Amino acid sequence: MTTRVALIAHDHKKDDIVQLSGEYASTLARCELLATGTTGSRIAAAHGLTVERMLSGPHGGDLQIGAQLAEGKVDMVIFLRDPMTPQPHEPDINALVRACDVHNIPCATNISTARMILDVLTLRLTQKI
Repeated sequence: MTTRVALIAHDHKKDDIVQLSGEYASTLARCELLATGTTGSRIAAAHGLTVERMLSGPHGGDLQIGAQLAEGKVDMVIFLRDPMTPQPHEPDINALVRACDVHNIPCATNISTARMILDVLTLRLTQKI
């Protein structure tokens, strides 16, 4: 079974998620990736990864990923949030993070936690732990 990883980033965090996905490109290439619109486009263009793109976050992409998560179709979420900028779709963001908690799905909202989750994923994929 392939691990499904959702990748999301607010505007001021898009450069960070593109860089992060490059650092872990060999691991992410072994997963099924889904992402909100622009984030997915940037990751695919920068690293040649195949990314299933949803709508942009403000247009419902966070909700689309949340729906897949609730159906058991997402194994982990990397959501680099910008805590300093108000988001017009904050209720959608909160709903997605809450869905991760409800369904016991690992969710990283900052770069340090994202690296920890991706390090464990790398170990699992390479050492079968």
